[in-house]
Amino acid sequence: MKRAKKVVICFGTFDLLHLGHLHYFRQARKHGDYLVVVIARDRTKRKQNKKTIFNELERLQMVQSLKLVDKAVLGHPRNHFKIIIKHKPEVICLGYDHAIKEKRLAKELGKYRLYPEIKRMKAYKAGKYKGGKMKKFILRGF
Repeated sequence: MKRAKKVVICFGTFDLLHLGHLHYFRQARKHGDYLVVVIARDRTKRKQNKKTIFNELERLQMVQSLKLVDKAVLGHPRNHFKIIIKHKPEVICLGYDHAIKEKRLAKELGKYRLYPEIKRMKAYKAGKYKGGKMKKFILRGF
């Protein structure tokens, strides 16, 4: 009998792909067999007044190309929970700096009768590998 794959899902913008992102994916991967990475939509980033260097399709292509990632998808433009509902992960891995709190996320997911394990991943050299800091460094010309 074939064992079902344990689905893990994680989220992010992944604008400037760096070692911190790879560390995040490796940590998430340890919690299951099939890693789904959700890429933030350009529309969502604009609403948050955050600029990206690469557009959502470019970021999606970059993440899809990684061997660590089984599937990369764009987030839903209006309802962030639709992707979770679609993939029904057993584990959700949040980045160390993801704004949502685990208890709040669990409560929201309960409304959809989803009860995945929610884990907060650890930072990898957060002072160095942080997208916003890297963008500022690049834009000021090293």
